[in-house]
Amino acid sequence: MNKEQALQAFYASFDWPAYDENTVPDDAELPYITYEVSTDNIGTAVFLSASLWDRSTSWGTVTQKLQEIAAYLGNHGITLPYEGGAIWMTRGSPFSQRLADDDDMIRRIMINLQAEFISEI
Repeated sequence: MNKEQALQAFYASFDWPAYDENTVPDDAELPYITYEVSTDNIGTAVFLSASLWDRSTSWGTVTQKLQEIAAYLGNHGITLPYEGGAIWMTRGSPFSQRLADDDDMIRRIMINLQAEFISEI
């Protein structure tokens, strides 16, 4: 597994489909997670964002998913292994924020994460 695959596996582990924000299928159905992909090597913090999307009149479902991700990360983050290294993933600041959409039935929460890629490549 490479760095990009480790990021995909992380987001997909939350029981919603997860897509690189640049490759969301046209037929994707909500709820789902979109995430940005940026990588680096040891000694450099990379700031990443992801969005939790749902179609609802309530914020309940996306808020519950946000709480699930927050609990998984804990206060000190997690380590995601990949071939040749690991990613230390922690909460960014602000950790989350609600975002409006032109469609008033879309509920979106953006989360901010900080990643350090622990490898030389």
